Amino acid sequence: MAFGPASRLGVSLFDETPPLERVPGSSADELETMIRAVYRQVLGNAYVMESERLAVPESQFKQGDLSVREFVRAVAKSDLYRSRFFENVPRYRAIELNFRHLLGRAPDGYEEMKQHSAILDTQGFEAEIDSYLDGDEYQNRYGENIVPYIHGYKSQGKTMVQFTHTFELVRGASSSSLKGNLAGKSPRLNALVIQATPTAVVSPGSSGATFRTPPGVARTRLGVGASEGGKVYRIEVTGYRSNTVNNISKFRRSNQVYLVPYEKLSQEYQRIHRQGGVIASITPID
Repeated sequence: MAFGPASRLGVSLFDETPPLERVPGSSADELETMIRAVYRQVLGNAYVMESERLAVPESQFKQGDLSVREFVRAVAKSDLYRSRFFENVPRYRAIELNFRHLLGRAPDGYEEMKQHSAILDTQGFEAEIDSYLDGDEYQNRYGENIVPYIHGYKSQGKTMVQFTHTFELVRGASSSSLKGNLAGKSPRLNALVIQATPTAVVSPGSSGATFRTPPGVARTRLGVGASEGGKVYRIEVTGYRSNTVNNISKFRRSNQVYLVPYEKLSQEYQRIHRQGGVIASITPID
């Protein structure tokens, strides 16, 4: 699926950075580059102070006693990772971040997230980490010596829902996993995965990038339904000005979701633009 230049979609860093692989004879500088790449991927671009680095696993990696996969495991099971991405975030946020950090993609669906929730319930945190690193998917893509990387944004083999959820989870490579979105520590995908709802894929520099699915079922159905042989479309809109409440700026963004029959799309476009809204995405509803 060609969706436009990576620079417009907020994934140019992933698209332009080739995978790193440890090979026999790798230099000290190359090994240091790999170590930093593992921290960046596994810790979701979070800043790591020198005092927080894992001195013993790093030394073992440099000496060849740990493969890239085992060094990734050491970082993912560390107190540094656990405190940032497990103990201080809701469960389903922790799971979706594990997918991003360890497999380089968003969860494929609610069933997959439930499976990992069951692992946490029955076996605990370390078994949850092992379930990613010991799985066939990790082995087939990364093996023992390739640093994990973000890959789901290219959409091969993905449904539209899975594809858009990858962008929801990974865009904003320059910011950390917990600071690159208005959701913060709240799950980004939980309700979207449960309802199999696609999300906006727009340039981070556009006004539409401020769209965030409103809480609850905030959908307005316009018109009775699709005409014979037609479809209903979900329009995600941002840019509306909220009313001033308690001296909060009237320029605060307000998001809306509309369900619109095909024959009313043109009319709805005009209404949205007249009211100052910005269309973040339009997707057909099957």
